[in-house]
Amino acid sequence: MEAPQYVAARVQQALAEDARTNELGIRVDIRGDQLFLRGQVTGAGQRERLGQVAHEVAPELHVHNEINVVEANVPGEDEHLD
Repeated sequence: MEAPQYVAARVQQALAEDARTNELGIRVDIRGDQLFLRGQVTGAGQRERLGQVAHEVAPELHVHNEINVVEANVPGEDEHLD
């Protein structure tokens, strides 16, 4: 069986290179037969696509999509940090 870090690297590469996702900032963690996706994206559709790509690359693993969907700030809008 392939070492977990190699599977994680393959999934991460697929998330970055697949035309459906092109997502670089997603963390992939593997524990046993569980694959966890973590990070933030700006739309629910993108979150679903990431889960789909991960499942296609590692169909033998149970994918846990823990990616948060955040609202994209409108360009030019100031961010207020308290």
